[in-house]
Amino acid sequence: MEIKKHNLDGIQVAEIISEEIKIHNTEDALDLLGNLYYQGYDKMIVHEENITPAFFDLKTKLAGDILQKFTQYNMALYIIGDFSKFKSQSMIDFICESNKGSQVNFLGSIGEVFNK
Repeated sequence: MEIKKHNLDGIQVAEIISEEIKIHNTEDALDLLGNLYYQGYDKMIVHEENITPAFFDLKTKLAGDILQKFTQYNMALYIIGDFSKFKSQSMIDFICESNKGSQVNFLGSIGEVFNK
């Protein structure tokens, strides 16, 4: 795993670069969040392919549990991916509601992080 450092208007943003799933469960997310928090990062970018597919099945409640940790520790999270493949109305609504705020955003490209 590589952590690519970005600067967004003076705020340190960590982009997780990996060819494998890095977040399988809430504990993985919390470990990653804590590690980056203590390194001085305020925001995190994670690519969809680095998160277990169970996250995107709202019935598992994994998304809610993980996103609650990011909110609790006040670390913004950007999830980058192609979310058009999700046909579940509840997932579509979840993404839309998340994108209305600034804590968790589902974006189509890394460029959108810096144009938000």
